[in-house]
Amino acid sequence: MGISDLIASFLQDGLETSENGVLEVQRSDLAQRFNCVPSQINYVMSTRFSPERGYIVESRRGGNGYIRITRVQVDRQTLMMHVINSLGGRVDLPSARAILSNLVHAGALSEAVGNALLAAVTDKALAVVPRDLRDSVRADIMKQVLILQA
Repeated sequence: MGISDLIASFLQDGLETSENGVLEVQRSDLAQRFNCVPSQINYVMSTRFSPERGYIVESRRGGNGYIRITRVQVDRQTLMMHVINSLGGRVDLPSARAILSNLVHAGALSEAVGNALLAAVTDKALAVVPRDLRDSVRADIMKQVLILQA
């Protein structure tokens, strides 16, 4: 089991034992506990505790920085709108892959639609688009298809 899995498991266990579905931890304590850099904690937060997976993560950096994870249940349409609004003007391929995987995992997209959309936004599919524009085109394609799915 990798360090990311260990951190995610520790946080998931903490959420399960919390009374109100909220867990607050010190970023520095986590980094020290797992002997890792804070960016590893950030990676776990963005990939394992994303809104697409039913979590809200609040964070404050600095000496007394904390992370507050809240488990929420949102309907499919709210989740889709949140993802669409959070896409921004550019999405790189690894982020697109993670977003689509999370949406499929959450049941907001069928696996077939997720796979088709991923195929449509790969660098191979966008090969005729100049490299410096691919992330923008990828974001636009994803937004349009997700809007149709919402």
